[in-house]
Amino acid sequence: MMEKRDMRRNIRMLKKQYTEVQLREKSRLVINRLMENESVRKARTICLYYSLPDEVYTHDLVENLMKAGKEVLLPRVIGEEEMEIRKYTGMQDMTVSAYHIFEPSGELFTAYHDIDVVVVPGMGFDKEGNRLGRGRGYYDRFLCQIPEIYKIGICFDFQIMDKIPTESTDIAVNTVISNVAL
Repeated sequence: MMEKRDMRRNIRMLKKQYTEVQLREKSRLVINRLMENESVRKARTICLYYSLPDEVYTHDLVENLMKAGKEVLLPRVIGEEEMEIRKYTGMQDMTVSAYHIFEPSGELFTAYHDIDVVVVPGMGFDKEGNRLGRGRGYYDRFLCQIPEIYKIGICFDFQIMDKIPTESTDIAVNTVISNVAL
């Protein structure tokens, strides 16, 4: 079985084969499938992420969920090993970080038990819901605090792998949604 580092390298190469326009088109299909998910439709409070250029595009989704009356939460990296969750109420809540990515600056959210659904990015997922992250463990440390919350991984079809090696600290998602049916 391939090592995680090699899997990440392969996924990065696959992502580079697509233009930003192509990834946006694939993203639209992923987001449409996500919005059809019953847990997402019923959720009052959703934690998701504000996408990086090579991830499933979520910027419009964040806005649309907020406008639909859902409480939207976004993560913010606050150290080498930790992230916190912030409330999103509009673009005024976003600041550009030192790494030139948008991060939330809204009110700190700590009532994790009130979260209905967490939408999680990943470098890759397998059909059992195992997740290959970027290698820093931010999401695994966060997700282990909310084991009972419904977790959805979203990715492009080329990020679905046969089997991802796991460690005791890896947290799987309940379901994976991509631009193609799994």
